Amino acid sequence: MITSTKQSRSKLDLSVTIKSLKGTQMAAKITGTFTVSQKIFPFTAIAFGRIGGHNIGAKITKSTEKELKSMGLDVDEIIDELQKNLIQGNLTLPEGLDKESFVDD
Repeated sequence: MITSTKQSRSKLDLSVTIKSLKGTQMAAKITGTFTVSQKIFPFTAIAFGRIGGHNIGAKITKSTEKELKSMGLDVDEIIDELQKNLIQGNLTLPEGLDKESFVDD
């Protein structure tokens, strides 16, 4: 079982698209979507200390959780990967929003 968990983590292909970002570099509310297994799901997040900064918390709806589970995916793993992508700046931003304004390299 532990081996399959490690394998699923390495095979998880999740991409993130930001729809809106409101706030400052110190605290921001984020709305967007993530894609996994060619399906798109909404999320919201709060970032403290900028995207790429110190802390970020992402949330998904109960219906999204239910659908992910029905697809055989681990919800905690998905949220971990979503937050990791947000923190590391692995995301797509809307036109006109400068990534360097919010991501620490």
